[in-house]
Amino acid sequence: MKVCMLALFLPAFCVGLWAENLQEWLIPLREAVYEQELDAEKIEILYLAAKIAANENLSGSALDLALSRCEYFMGRAFQYYKRNKEAFARYQEGLKFAEKAVAAAPGAEAWVMRAENLSQSCAVGTVGYAMSNGLNVEKFAKNALAFNSRNAAAQILIAARWVYAPSPFNNHRKGIEMMSEILKKGDMEKDDLFNVNFAIGYAYVQQKKYADARPWLQKSLEIYPSNKLIAELLEKK
Repeated sequence: MKVCMLALFLPAFCVGLWAENLQEWLIPLREAVYEQELDAEKIEILYLAAKIAANENLSGSALDLALSRCEYFMGRAFQYYKRNKEAFARYQEGLKFAEKAVAAAPGAEAWVMRAENLSQSCAVGTVGYAMSNGLNVEKFAKNALAFNSRNAAAQILIAARWVYAPSPFNNHRKGIEMMSEILKKGDMEKDDLFNVNFAIGYAYVQQKKYADARPWLQKSLEIYPSNKLIAELLEKK
């Protein structure tokens, strides 16, 4: 599913309200993944550069956490280009780093990275893998919220199941409500803000409420103007 868990939601007045906590050497990799202008090979150059910088600047659980994020972003890039086997391999590597971070220094970010990598592994892995592991995504996200109740990424992961799950397991109205609550209760970074806007717009599109979807998709487009998934949704009428 192309729009699987790539993104998620938010309203007009919230654009620009995010805090940038990502290390500066990880930002080019994240931006390339969401901008969708570079092919996977060029993004891989940014991925390798980020891993080198992580090893030069960090150690211990902080290093494991950064490397988990590198693997996650590279997996997302492969996933967008439908190179699912390569994406799965990166997510699995990201899971290993996240598990190490959780074991050494459990905290919100470590649990989020464990949940993020597992969520996307389920999206690109086999049906059996998803059935065996899918319920742990919400469990891990809730573990993150136990450390930081305002962690937007964890909140998004919990709400996303109602937006992106196939019928009859989704509930788009509930997903929209939960995503909207994140705007009040979540501390967002740039990609979180994009994800919330996108998810709400996507949920409205699935309900064929295109006029309701458009403002949310336009807001996500303001954050990443070249994102092709938004353009595809905006074409629906």
